[in-house]
Amino acid sequence: QVQLAQSGGGLVQPGGSLRLSCAASGFTFSSYAMRWYRQAPGKEREVVATITSAGGSTNYADSVKGRFTISRDNAKNTLYLQMNSLKPEDTAVYYCNTYVLNRHFWGQGTQVTVSS
Repeated sequence: QVQLAQSGGGLVQPGGSLRLSCAASGFTFSSYAMRWYRQAPGKEREVVATITSAGGSTNYADSVKGRFTISRDNAKNTLYLQMNSLKPEDTAVYYCNTYVLNRHFWGQGTQVTVSS
């Protein structure tokens, strides 16, 4: 079955950096687009970044453009999110996501807290 196992995250000071990883299994990773979402307390889950199956095209929410980079290693079945110049408003639970066979699949979520 489709599984997405996240790692990374934690507490960082404003201006700092973190990298999230998402190890995929149970499907042909290289055939599917992948996304990172986040959900802050009291807010709806929002898409942060999207990458196509081969990694040739990416899209970002306006709030993270120029600071976050989504990437993937199809040989390792792993998705990444490099987050630089972090701000307190980036504090949220981050989720990796894919849409396979008409279903959404989610990682377990990773807390990112940006605070001094």
